[in-house]
Amino acid sequence: MKECTVSQYPATGPGYGDPRNNEGSNKTLAILAHLSPIIAMVLSAGLVSFLGPLLVWLIWKDRGPLVRNAAASSFNFNITVWVVTIVGWICFLTIVLIPVAIVLWAVVWIGQIVLSIIGAMRASNGEVYRYPFQVPILK
Repeated sequence: MKECTVSQYPATGPGYGDPRNNEGSNKTLAILAHLSPIIAMVLSAGLVSFLGPLLVWLIWKDRGPLVRNAAASSFNFNITVWVVTIVGWICFLTIVLIPVAIVLWAVVWIGQIVLSIIGAMRASNGEVYRYPFQVPILK
């Protein structure tokens, strides 16, 4: 009886992807880059929302343009969100501008959730999503 090896019968089918084509795992990493700020919002009240995309970019940026662009644009957008949140805190501390701070926080919170979900949906289709209002730090 002939012994079979893994290379003779590669795993294919749903859930397995071609090992030479990492499109499925690249989409997963891109989705993770877009959704990690929402996870950080829950776990850290938004203080480290930029950390997830930054880690994806640092570790997997060379996996392909989808992962690199998703992580970079998500990081850039979340740095912008972070800056606007700080401006909201400065407004809040002035007491007179508390209504402005509340509006800033609401817009940033809703925008971050909605745009991150849109980015994740586009990444699941293999499309590159560019966030509006982002400071271009990572490319």
